[in-house]
Amino acid sequence: MSALEIVRLMNEEEGAVLRALKSAEKDLSIAIEQAAKAYQRGGRVIYLGAGTSGRVATSDAAEMPPTFGVEPDKFIALIAGGANAGQIAVEDAEDDIHASISALNVLAVSPMDIVIGIAASGSTPYVVSGVRHARQKGVWTCGIANNRGSGLLEAADLGILLDTGPEVLTGSTRLKAATAQKLALNRISTGAMVLSGKVIENLMVDVKAKNSKLRERCARIVAELTPVTRDEAYELLESNGWNVRRAVAAAQRQDDRILADTI
Repeated sequence: MSALEIVRLMNEEEGAVLRALKSAEKDLSIAIEQAAKAYQRGGRVIYLGAGTSGRVATSDAAEMPPTFGVEPDKFIALIAGGANAGQIAVEDAEDDIHASISALNVLAVSPMDIVIGIAASGSTPYVVSGVRHARQKGVWTCGIANNRGSGLLEAADLGILLDTGPEVLTGSTRLKAATAQKLALNRISTGAMVLSGKVIENLMVDVKAKNSKLRERCARIVAELTPVTRDEAYELLESNGWNVRRAVAAAQRQDDRILADTI
């Protein structure tokens, strides 16, 4: 095949990803509600994954603090082989049925939390054993797999099937399967934060202004939610510790005073 033919074939195959997500809409909404409840009661959302699935989970968890201003320990990704497996493949680690149990015990997992296991095959020992252990401890669990009738789907309280079908490269689950997993976690984590009040309209009002790009985003958010200009938004943010919510409240109080003076 030519390069163009390869791209076209892969593009055609990716259509299966959105079809799989559409079929799982109801189950994904349940997972969103459970994640929101866990966060609101002070618990954690704990992902379990191995290989590509673990790296997808690690990426989603890492994005939560800067995007929604949550503490780093509220969304946690446990990956077979440890933190280094996020950058270097540790393929044999996924067969360790005790490692995930030990990691969950170190975290002192409890019914305050929820555990979401992700595995394309749905049979990864590290993930399945961890989900079973968490469920036995009274923790609500979710299993996300791309293989119908797999052990992970049966082990969890809620099994979410992402039926993306065979890969273009047989067995290379970093393709459609991983894309579907990434989109599923996007929906769960983002939906949970929306239900938890971390978003106003479609704006991330708890974003952390860690660099110039994010400071500019904070200023745009304040200017969009209030009558102030961009420069005034910067001033309000600087005087309120770059906290968007406080800056918005200050702008609204300022607007109320101006309105009162004109009456």
